[in-house]
Amino acid sequence: MRAEIQSLLEAAKQSVGLLRRHLDWDTVDRRLGELNARSEDPDLWNDPAAAQAVMRERNALDESVAAIRKIEGDLDDGATLIELGEAESDEASIAEGEETIRRAQAEAARRQVETLLSGEADANDTYLEVHSGAGGTESQDWAQMLARMYARWGEKHGFKVDLLEQQDGEEAGIKGVTFLLKGHNAYGWLKTESGVHRLVRISPFDSNARRHTSFASVWVYPVVDDRIQIDIKESDCRIDTYRSSGAGGQHVNTTDSAVRITHIPSGIVVACQQERSQHKNRATAWNMLRARLYEAELKKREEKANAEQAAKTDIGWGHQIRSYVLQPYQLVKDLRTGVTSTTPSDVLDGDLDSFMEAALAQRVYGGGAEVEDID
Repeated sequence: MRAEIQSLLEAAKQSVGLLRRHLDWDTVDRRLGELNARSEDPDLWNDPAAAQAVMRERNALDESVAAIRKIEGDLDDGATLIELGEAESDEASIAEGEETIRRAQAEAARRQVETLLSGEADANDTYLEVHSGAGGTESQDWAQMLARMYARWGEKHGFKVDLLEQQDGEEAGIKGVTFLLKGHNAYGWLKTESGVHRLVRISPFDSNARRHTSFASVWVYPVVDDRIQIDIKESDCRIDTYRSSGAGGQHVNTTDSAVRITHIPSGIVVACQQERSQHKNRATAWNMLRARLYEAELKKREEKANAEQAAKTDIGWGHQIRSYVLQPYQLVKDLRTGVTSTTPSDVLDGDLDSFMEAALAQRVYGGGAEVEDID
């Protein structure tokens, strides 16, 4: 086997070995067997809350074990293809085997990053809000671009992306939007995206084709599951109903089905207009409020809470976490980690993993120097 391919294979095997050690493979394998046996017990569902906890743990462990076994199988398949190709001087088989090993190595590297997702709520579903900054149509168009970017990222990773609430701009774009992303580790992956995002481009709304800078903010907070108790006094909240806007057929704008809840002590406001039923929208809004209050408590436990909260309150210069430059050159730069991309079109189409991985590693391991912004 060629030296460079042998080196690639060994590096991939080392990554798998690290994954096995981090999982404590023997313990996980034994625990998975216990959970599988419990899941087949007909009496398990006599206690629905306990049953859900068992199934949640079982599914997470099963997915991790299956993923590692698949990576190992792909590495073996790739090595076999290369050996057969070399024996028969078949360059196509060699190339296919090498590509199989590269894909397996990339998956092993991604799984290593997932081992950083050990926070209290990292495995939960998540809400994601995007809000336009000052600047009218420019910022509202940028907010819509960001909303599409995160929706595309979620779809590419197999998450279910539900639109809960959207406020359209007067001319174009959106003033704000709230998504619910459902899937394992949704919050863990997205939590480092909270902050202000800056766009530099030639404005499509400027007849003089001048360069404009726009800002929009992103806020990510986890869905609170049944394991976490968050008590809210209704007397502390103001509930408003209003007519939904946007697509939805004849029912839209005929009844006050949309719901907005303001938590007076904290100033937190949530809204939902996804359903035609005011009752369903109210239930979703209460869940969103519980999640926001829980996220606020989580932030208090993190070292960078004050800086992150400041970033959310001022959507403008000096608070951005990432800059996206489309003209006169092409560059996306994360101002916390220094990670860059020279293909903004890919990033805006949901290619965000490298930025998320670096930010997660920085949050877990620390480090990182001050990063200079780009013009």
